[in-house]
Amino acid sequence: MANYKEIVTKAIIGKCKKKNKASFKLECDEKPDTILGCWVINHSFSGTATGGKVNLSGSYDVNVWYSYDNNTKTGVCSKKFSYSDMMNATLKNGSTLDDRSEIIVECLKQPSVTDVKIENGYVNLQVEKELGVEIIGNTTVKVAVEDDFDEYEELYDTDDEKELDINVDNLDDNYLDDAVNK
Repeated sequence: MANYKEIVTKAIIGKCKKKNKASFKLECDEKPDTILGCWVINHSFSGTATGGKVNLSGSYDVNVWYSYDNNTKTGVCSKKFSYSDMMNATLKNGSTLDDRSEIIVECLKQPSVTDVKIENGYVNLQVEKELGVEIIGNTTVKVAVEDDFDEYEELYDTDDEKELDINVDNLDDNYLDDAVNK
């Protein structure tokens, strides 16, 4: 007959992802005529449990390569943008999100510029990214435990050597001398 024991362990208690589009306005040193290129670098991010929700925060740098002075010169404009997103994470088996929960954030789609326009001397751009979150917390696993005790198997030596039965008190002090002189 089996009994059940509970093992407390860490496991993924929730998993979710969020796609986000954000619009930004960038002011360059010169009035841009044409956008020649736009890219996002240095993306860093983290997640924390806040009030039963997951707070994703991070930043990235946006670089815009543009022409100016009637398309005769070029320049690069750079700016760091920060973000903070709150997520409602659905947890499994009635688990709760608290400050002891571990939040693992993974970038599923790196931030990239999906649209860029010049309007009134400003560069307007749209950045899209997707982050995935795994929430690690304590959970309980039930396992069946057998009541039968597993006995040790006793092993016997099968050597053909005979054991010596020598009584040390009956040894002759001259035993070694007698053995050499024979």
